[in-house]
Amino acid sequence: MAGFEQDDKGVTVELADGGQLRSRYLVGCDGGRSTVRKLLGVGFPGEPARTETLMGEMHLGAPQEEITAKVAEIHETDRSFDLRPFGAGIYRVVVPAAGVGDRVEPPTLEDFRQQLRAIAGTDFGVHSPRWLSRFGDATRLAERYRVGRVLLAGDAAHIHPPIGGQGLNLGVQDAFNLGWKLAAQVRGWAPEALLDTYQAERHPVAEDVLDNTRAQVELLSTEPGPQAVRRLLTELMDIDEVNRRLIEKITAIGIRYDFGAGPDLLGRRLRDIDVKGGRLYELLHRGRGLLLDRTGRLTVGGWSDRVDYLADPTAELDVPCVLLRPDGHVAWIGEDQQNLEDHLSRWFGEPADRFA
Repeated sequence: MAGFEQDDKGVTVELADGGQLRSRYLVGCDGGRSTVRKLLGVGFPGEPARTETLMGEMHLGAPQEEITAKVAEIHETDRSFDLRPFGAGIYRVVVPAAGVGDRVEPPTLEDFRQQLRAIAGTDFGVHSPRWLSRFGDATRLAERYRVGRVLLAGDAAHIHPPIGGQGLNLGVQDAFNLGWKLAAQVRGWAPEALLDTYQAERHPVAEDVLDNTRAQVELLSTEPGPQAVRRLLTELMDIDEVNRRLIEKITAIGIRYDFGAGPDLLGRRLRDIDVKGGRLYELLHRGRGLLLDRTGRLTVGGWSDRVDYLADPTAELDVPCVLLRPDGHVAWIGEDQQNLEDHLSRWFGEPADRFA
């Protein structure tokens, strides 16, 4: 992509080969060095990388006994290093880079050899790499996720150290949150400002993940202060409530969007439960909203073209009825029809009779 222009109808994308693409919306999912973000002029404040790490999968020529002994030896020290088998003779190798450099070009096998010799005293006879990469500990968050008809998602919107593997959930949930809202816009039933809820909901989640990874980076330090905090946290993790809270943060299953006052379940993604005809998440595969009614007295009325209805007195819920968005988050809890319709309008626009 060489550039783009947007108007009140859509976005025209200029391609590097001279061609053009026209679309209603453009979503930049083009990574931490996002061209879309730069062309939008959206700020990307944060901290630059202080360290970089090489990671790749490759074959090792050294005898297994030597590999096992050397890995055990290094793990007894404070040197940052990891080497583990991935099957079929492949090993994943993780080793510090020589410094923070130009990340445009991927690392070479010789880079791995040099750093393995420096850290482990041997290069283990590495050869035939399957893939080679590098990552840094830079932490940055886009100031805005949306400018008109152009939006940012994934690493284009946020970058952080990959500690805990949280980046995948963060990016996928961006897409899940944004996808149904864009579909509503394209299909013509989106309520006013629905797309604005994308940043309102996802930006705070990214802020929380970035704080989490910042803290984990500090805990990797061998300095006395961080090590003391690490020991204290280890003790606290023996407490079930603390352990559960940390698990929810790392796995991203504890996210609660701010939908206003209400029970704790409001704004959370409802867990997968048994319902009539199967499992709850199977019903959400259609990309529609869902009213799960334990009373059997409510109706989705004029929203039936975009919201499904299921009367089920399931004992797995302790509330009368829940309205789920297509992404599975609880948008409403209650049993009053008028109040339900107010929230159907909030999330799913005007009913079909008025929409038509």
